[in-house]
Amino acid sequence: MIDFDTLSERMSRQTVLCIGDLMLDEFVYGEVSRVSPEAPAPVIAAQRSEFNIGGAGNVARNIAALGGRCIFVGLIGEDAAGATLKSELAKDAAIEAHLVVDASRPTTRKVRFVSEHYATHMLRADWEVAQAASPQTETTLIAAIKEALPRADIVLLSDYAKGVLTHRVIRETIDAARQMGKRVIVDPKNLNFAVYHGASILTPNRKEFTEATRSRARTPEEIGVAARDAIATAGCEAMLVTQSENGMTLVAKNGDVLHVPAYPVKVRDVSGAGDTVAAALALALASGVAEEDAVRAASAAAAVAVGKRGTASVTQAELRKKILPHAVLTMEEKIVPDWKDIDARLDDWRREGLRIGFTNGCFDILHPGHVRVLTQARATCDRLVVGLNSDDSVRRLKGESRPVQSELARAEVLAALEAVDLVVIFGEDTPLELIRQVKPSVLVKGGDYTREQVVGHEFVTAHGGEVVLIDILPGHSTTSLVNRARSNQP
Repeated sequence: MIDFDTLSERMSRQTVLCIGDLMLDEFVYGEVSRVSPEAPAPVIAAQRSEFNIGGAGNVARNIAALGGRCIFVGLIGEDAAGATLKSELAKDAAIEAHLVVDASRPTTRKVRFVSEHYATHMLRADWEVAQAASPQTETTLIAAIKEALPRADIVLLSDYAKGVLTHRVIRETIDAARQMGKRVIVDPKNLNFAVYHGASILTPNRKEFTEATRSRARTPEEIGVAARDAIATAGCEAMLVTQSENGMTLVAKNGDVLHVPAYPVKVRDVSGAGDTVAAALALALASGVAEEDAVRAASAAAAVAVGKRGTASVTQAELRKKILPHAVLTMEEKIVPDWKDIDARLDDWRREGLRIGFTNGCFDILHPGHVRVLTQARATCDRLVVGLNSDDSVRRLKGESRPVQSELARAEVLAALEAVDLVVIFGEDTPLELIRQVKPSVLVKGGDYTREQVVGHEFVTAHGGEVVLIDILPGHSTTSLVNRARSNQP
């Protein structure tokens, strides 16, 4: 797996040519407290509304938010919704929009009415003409696409079946891209995958995939079998089937199957998650990473998107936090002065199904022996909590001349380590009460202890956890370092 900093730096240098159906998403939020006297229908007292760039425009927004540059080609009507979309896209310097205006059709607009109190999507009203663009409009779209192609690193077709991606537009775009050696990613809507023949990767969701292949495939193995004929029909390199909470399955032309589980996350709204997947996948592939790494990045981006309300975009910082949650916390966020305040953080980790580890110590002068224990402790779990003796606790254990550094200084040094997710200061002589609070799945200590000498081992094992002893590095001791420094020994 490529490291995230390298991936993000590469993504920021990529340009994606995105072509597809643009729409204006409006969300009207209000309270519902009564039924209309005119008909058996709820009445929503509208309180606020939000406008978002939707459809393929949301793909463009995600490309920009993830650090890339997007050249967008789409279609609008000569109306207020079209003017709003043009104005909103112009606000993002990372999006270069080429919007063809067709006065004979309205800009696609979708208004969703949402009960604020119940967080319930009650009704959606659509303004659209879902029919193929006219031959004249097709010609204008194709000219804009071919003019932009030389400046793009990859091409992304976002098909919402509203009329932009006609057979002619699709065919000329894919053929021109292949002649220039550029990959084409397609988020399809047409269930005849042959329409997209020659594309590099198709990204149908499971419903689209099962309908197109006329199968009931659910498991990665079944999807792999069903995808073989579909890949041959589409003449593509691979097919990525997205399955919401069941993750994503990538099937290669040679039959290899890769399944990436979904990140555990509280789902607020799945609107636009497919857009996020397509944007992240295209940017990652354009960056030159392996398909497996690109799919994992797309999965992480989707997990962020579904945790937001409405048609949401995902930033590079949010993607980093999902992939490397322990690395983005500041030292202040990692340090908890009172161990009684850690429940909220622990509850979040437990809800995500993460394995929590625990170790403890004074860590007065951090040395290679400490680092070895901490890094190997982190390897045994998903999140590592470090119990740190307070100054008073250290004095009782080590004498009045210790600690050399204050508890805050020691905590900051520990928090700066990527292996450490949480530093909790405790004032007791032993961390037993803290261990009972954390309820770790794994309790880690240096190999200079026996299993029976590890404080908390009985509690942890009784609750289904395990005790792990890490081999220590000989010759490294805080006490010996302090003694040598005070006696001026080298």
